[in-house]
Amino acid sequence: MALNLNSRERVLRLFRREKIDYIPVFSGMGNITVHGLGKYGWKFAEIHTNARKMASMAASTYELFGFECAVVPFDLAVEAQALGSKANYYPHATEILYPTISEHPAEKVEDLNLQVPSDLSKAARIPLVCEALRLLKKEVGDKIVIGSHVLGPYTLAGQLLDLSRLAKAAFKKADLVGALLDKLANALIEIIRIYREAGADYITVREMGAGPDILSPRIFQFLIMPPLKRIFGAIDSPNVLHICGDTNDIIEQMAACGADALSVEKKNNVAETRRKLGPDALIFGELDAYNVLCLGKPDQVEKAVKEAIDAGVNAIWPGCDIWPAVPKENMEMLMSAARKYGKLG
Repeated sequence: MALNLNSRERVLRLFRREKIDYIPVFSGMGNITVHGLGKYGWKFAEIHTNARKMASMAASTYELFGFECAVVPFDLAVEAQALGSKANYYPHATEILYPTISEHPAEKVEDLNLQVPSDLSKAARIPLVCEALRLLKKEVGDKIVIGSHVLGPYTLAGQLLDLSRLAKAAFKKADLVGALLDKLANALIEIIRIYREAGADYITVREMGAGPDILSPRIFQFLIMPPLKRIFGAIDSPNVLHICGDTNDIIEQMAACGADALSVEKKNNVAETRRKLGPDALIFGELDAYNVLCLGKPDQVEKAVKEAIDAGVNAIWPGCDIWPAVPKENMEMLMSAARKYGKLG
């Protein structure tokens, strides 16, 4: 009997490695569009500090295009703010400017006196994200999966310290950095627990600052893997590990971290990754979210979707945040091409 699944059932069955009808199109990262902003008449800066607006915008990409998830938050500053960094939301900007860290609690790892709040559920914007998750769960949670994400320990450390000094310390003061990453892993495990309790169906850990383009595979193995293993060993399924760049040299180490699925971007050779990890690994990717989905033409989007499926991905998953200015016709092609080339069984 042919399956007839809705988006939520499709994605959850995929995570459980059960039979599905189509390769799903979803993400663990930002996937909001200016078309959603236009629907509500909001400015981009407003949606990061208001739970109602955050939830409505997260659902808008599903409502407008059929994209098979809703994910909050949209920026990368939430955990760092909870641990002492300050962020700029660019409230007066008329263009798309994501919140960025404007002030670190320290510049060098040896100067960081990390203070983890005793109740992270009340820290900075974490309560706001939780409220958005609860709204999404109530309003669209029967139709699509609700996702959230956190930074990986090393990438989060780069939001608390000067990034260039952190990279040097990873090489010269590995013990100090390792101790910091352990503390951050503990905080992230708690934040993930809070998000799951609020309604997140799955969590993506975004360790994009620790890929081979930045750190050597040797440093990844002895410094980055241990805290990631601790996180994935302590949190509930489903979960995803995302790392940017050409990750083929560390893909087996990524798999050993224990995530249910791995997220890769265009620089990764998915066919090679599939050969290394075998047929049972869940590989999500590797659509070029900016150069193809945002800047390309619909025929390029269609070609990219087909190539990703042919290479062996289990989900059509943009390799980074979808840039909000993505053309409407490209989003429509993304969804139709996935149905055209992604039918299973």
